[in-house]
Amino acid sequence: MYNMFIMKNSNNNIKVIKRNDKVVNFDRNKIKAAIKKASLTIYSDKKAEEISLIITKIIVNKISNLKKNKIINIELIQDEIEKALMNGGYDKIAKNYILYRENRKELRNTKYYLGIEDDLKLSINSLNVLKSRYLKRDENKNIIETPKELFQRVAGHIVKAEENYKSKYSKSQIEETFFNLMKNLDFLPNSPTLMNAKTKIGQLSACFVLPVNDSIEEIFDTLKYMAIIHKTGGGTGFNFSRLRPKDDLVNTTKGNASGPLSFMEIFDKATEVIVQGGRRRGANMGIIRCDHPDIIDFVEAKINNNKFSNFNLSVGITEKFMNAVLKNDNFDLINPKTNKKQITIKAKELFDIIASSAWHIGDPGLIFLDEINKNNPTPDLGNIEATNPCGELPLLPYESCNLGSINLSNMVYDNEINWDKLKNTINWGIRFLDNIIDVNNFPIKQIEKITKGNRKIGLGVMGFADMLIKCNIPYDSQKAVSLAETLMSFIKKESINTSLELAEERGVFPNYEKSIYKKKNLKLRNATVNTIAPTGTISIIAGCSSGIEPLFGVCYLRNIMSGTKMIELNPMFKDLLIKKNIYNKALITKIFQSGSLQNIKELTKEIKKLFVTSFDIPPKNHLLIQAAFQKHTDNSVSKTINLPKNAIIDQVKEIYLTAYKFKCKGITVYRYGSKEDQVLKFNYKGDKLSSKMDESILVDQEFAGGCLYDKCSL
Repeated sequence: MYNMFIMKNSNNNIKVIKRNDKVVNFDRNKIKAAIKKASLTIYSDKKAEEISLIITKIIVNKISNLKKNKIINIELIQDEIEKALMNGGYDKIAKNYILYRENRKELRNTKYYLGIEDDLKLSINSLNVLKSRYLKRDENKNIIETPKELFQRVAGHIVKAEENYKSKYSKSQIEETFFNLMKNLDFLPNSPTLMNAKTKIGQLSACFVLPVNDSIEEIFDTLKYMAIIHKTGGGTGFNFSRLRPKDDLVNTTKGNASGPLSFMEIFDKATEVIVQGGRRRGANMGIIRCDHPDIIDFVEAKINNNKFSNFNLSVGITEKFMNAVLKNDNFDLINPKTNKKQITIKAKELFDIIASSAWHIGDPGLIFLDEINKNNPTPDLGNIEATNPCGELPLLPYESCNLGSINLSNMVYDNEINWDKLKNTINWGIRFLDNIIDVNNFPIKQIEKITKGNRKIGLGVMGFADMLIKCNIPYDSQKAVSLAETLMSFIKKESINTSLELAEERGVFPNYEKSIYKKKNLKLRNATVNTIAPTGTISIIAGCSSGIEPLFGVCYLRNIMSGTKMIELNPMFKDLLIKKNIYNKALITKIFQSGSLQNIKELTKEIKKLFVTSFDIPPKNHLLIQAAFQKHTDNSVSKTINLPKNAIIDQVKEIYLTAYKFKCKGITVYRYGSKEDQVLKFNYKGDKLSSKMDESILVDQEFAGGCLYDKCSL
């Protein structure tokens, strides 16, 4: 079972009056946690734990001498903690604890204006995101649940699947474990699960792929299905390659076809007006194969216009095309209606156009279709032609998948990975995701049939950059690549083991006989088990770095409410500065104005290397991390290769060729400044950053640190 260390509370007869006048039972664990937090900036985890136990015991003994049923003010307890630290010779910890109290006071004041109860001690931005998207509201749009109640709601709903099976655990044990996974921010499911569990909507999956076939009836059926999915919080992917090219003959009317892009515009406009449960607009992936006659129009569709703002675009790349590029050969464009050659072009010229467009506007990305289908777990059911909006989920037509991510930051203690805790979290995360399929309210019957037939799930990670920092490993190092591969290999192995155990308990997925696992005699519950998603807002809730991305900054300004901005400083970076006794407001201001640590003279080379950010990292190092995770991920990996504003088109081409060589399933390149409405803004003057405080790094409320301009359904 999933365990959490709990100190025994033997003083439940003592009551504490909080600042909001609420009276609660005295809880020594809260004292211990605060002391340990103040100690960690100076001592190791083990030493901090030891000190926190000593001081907590002193405080508990003092409080125990009070009369029975005495009500104590919280401020009095905190004053006693300061005294105990000073009397014990822990002056530096006492100083940190005083700073901690001051910071908590500022946070409480800010949280007060948010208007929701913080019963889990979350960050300001976490609470703000929960308020805007996740917490339940009544008919008058008033929030009617707390963060803790949200996780209780989700756990209570997901555990209902256990009623269908016999397990060695009781239902109450499993529900408590699911709740603790989320409450402790060790694991979070995708956004639709958090939003819709135990609600009238009840749709819990994030990722969908819908077919687009070449008739008006089928196209508009798909449009209707897209609208239904978006309304419930899901994201959709489409491959428009089956549609005949522009100006092709329409037999029924003897007129000319309008082409796939004209229908994509209809899908884009429909997405624009459908707000998902009143919370956000939908997200789409649009794909056209590299051999479609309209491919160049598709590649350049976003240049110099405002079209397809609700789509991420990707070119479906084949090995035949890449071989032609490498050999500088000709390449045929095929009419999908007749399956005959329509025109011949130079493959390299098309490749150059794709790279140029990506350099200019960040679209399109590439989806390597042959590599995806080499790993298709159910080839007898058809080829995979499309992915979800961020590219990490290659799916069959009508297929959906639910995702969840492990917070790797919480898996590190004393600079080392706690492999036992990670294993435990993987086991329960896989079970959680498998349960979702049984309690899910699918939007249409076709989706329910194939999703339940394959039972695909995608357990992934977030907080990888935080894990590296805690392990003292620079992101752009060979050690980071080695850890990525070791880590994902471990996650894959344990995910498979759990799926095997669930299959023994519940049976294999129904389409098992048509899968690659039948020949391997690998009796799995799920056709896929792992996915690396961008994690979007769930990493903000968890308070960790996004997916497997590096840090985008260590100090920045965030829009947290309408007209309200707040400076955020990476907590690990702040703790390190305090530990080295160099933390001061002047230094923080200088770092904030810079956008990068690399030119800050006050910082050592070691600090600069450890806290390296997205635009400090060479593209190949980004790719090496992506490839390391992809090697042990049966679905795909969402990762953005960030480039500085002054990058050249040839760099984009080199990234594409390297991604193909590394056997990635997809690739996305983003050059800073190629989107006007990107969610991360530096104050660039040419290629340099300005030093004006009010124009430095600015991020949107829901930017988690992944793609600077994506449509994310997580």
